[in-house]
Order: sequence, then structure tokens, then C-alpha cells
Amino acid sequence: MNSSDLSDRDFERISQLVYSQCGINLHDGKKELVKARLGKRLREGNFRSFSDYYKHVTTRGGTDELITMIDSISTNLTYFFREESHFQRLQTVARSILDNASRQMRKMPAIRIWCAGCSTGEEPYSLGITIKETLNGFPANVKIMATDISTRVLKIAADGVYPIEKTKNISSSLLRKYFQKGQGKWDGYVRIKKEISDMIDFSRFNLMETPPSNQEFDIIFCRNVMIYFDKPTQASVVNKFYNCLDNGGYLFIGHSESLTGLEHAFKYIEPSVYRK
Repeated sequence: MNSSDLSDRDFERISQLVYSQCGINLHDGKKELVKARLGKRLREGNFRSFSDYYKHVTTRGGTDELITMIDSISTNLTYFFREESHFQRLQTVARSILDNASRQMRKMPAIRIWCAGCSTGEEPYSLGITIKETLNGFPANVKIMATDISTRVLKIAADGVYPIEKTKNISSSLLRKYFQKGQGKWDGYVRIKKEISDMIDFSRFNLMETPPSNQEFDIIFCRNVMIYFDKPTQASVVNKFYNCLDNGGYLFIGHSESLTGLEHAFKYIEPSVYRK
């Protein structure tokens, strides 16, 4: 057998490892994807076979490579203001939070958001811009916790620098307001302005783990992530989200996702939007 061949046995073992680590369900149709993405790791690490690679990532000395393996397997497709109707709904939700704070005579209302599966950062920055526009100068303490399992995409997200073609869905007025155009060697790139990036904390988090018990959010965005999970894993993650939300808090999932068939306590609001 060629060293670049991925046997059914090795694919099964790698699939089980990925599932146990991060809940991603790699069915048979993903075998070529796994072969292509991990084949590069084999070459770069001088592993003789997928079997040798599997042995390495399951030893104590292979912890760093295991994280890299998960990075390689994770799919990270995103862009600014993806599924735009969610951001319109977000404006309504944010106004409601501000109205409630005003009625309760709070001096500084807070809006707390968790962006789970934030990928390269376009989503949490879109959230920050939307909230900033909704506030329209109204003082509020806005905090967005943005997490992903991939350290590679988190680095890109934290830098906040993107090719200008990535901003094609953003109006020219918002582009001028919240992005800086690069010059010199950065010509053709834009950077998120500090007033938006300061709202966001990026960190690595595995949705299979238990979220911090001291965190309660008004809003959770976890879109186009659970499609990679099987039903039991989806149910587990959804119930973690429920426990992390404040009463009346909202969960946004992807338009191609649904909580149908899962045991949960959320109230259905509209397609892909639920409330505690």
C-alpha cells in the first residue's frame, strides 16, 4: 500500500478520534477530504503512513499535532454579514435589551454575546458593527466572546486584517466608518477599527467542553456549526447554550439548521431563531 493511501481502518480510527475530540461526524463521504487535508500533515511531518500519524496524535507527545489535525479537518467558510436577516433581527433584540435596561433605570446597560464557531472573525465583527449601529451613540457595555476550536482561524480573527474583496457585502458608508484601508505593502487590505475590535475577546473553546459557569449571555450565535454534529451531540450542545443564556436570551443557528427532533426547552421564534 502506498504511504499516501488512507485505509478504511485508518479512516475509521481518525473519524472516531475527531468525533471524540470535537463532535464532528465524519461519514464515509468525507474520506477523500480527510485524505487530502491530513495528507499535507503527513508530508510536512515526515510520517510514513496515516497509521503512523494516528499513533503520534494519540500519544502525549502528539498533543500539539492533534490540535493541528482538528484545525485541518475543520471547515471554515464565512463572510461578513452572512445570512443578513439575522443581523436585522439582532438589531430588534438589541433595542429590546436597551429598552428593558432603561425601564429598570440602569445607568449602563450591558449586551453580552457569544459567537461560537467564529472562524476567521467576519461573524463577530459583523455582530459588533450591527450593535454599534443600533446603539447610535447610546452608552452601553458591549462584550462579545468569540470562540473556535481552530487556533489557525483564531489568529486571523484576532488580527482583524482582510483582503478588501472580503468586504464586498459591506456598504461603502459602513466600510469607511469601521475599517481602515491599508497602505504600502498592505494596499488591497482593510483592518477592523479599534472601536469594534475592543468589544471582542477571541479564545479557543471546544463545544464538547463545559462552558464557564459564571457566564450568562443575552445572545448566542452558533451558525452552520451543528451541521457537522450528529443528533446526540447537537442536543448536548443546544442544552449547554440554553444553560448559558439569561432568561429571555436568544439563540441564532444557521438557516440550514433546525432544532427539530432534538429535546430542548427553547421557544421557537422564527426559522433558525429561538428564545429561552
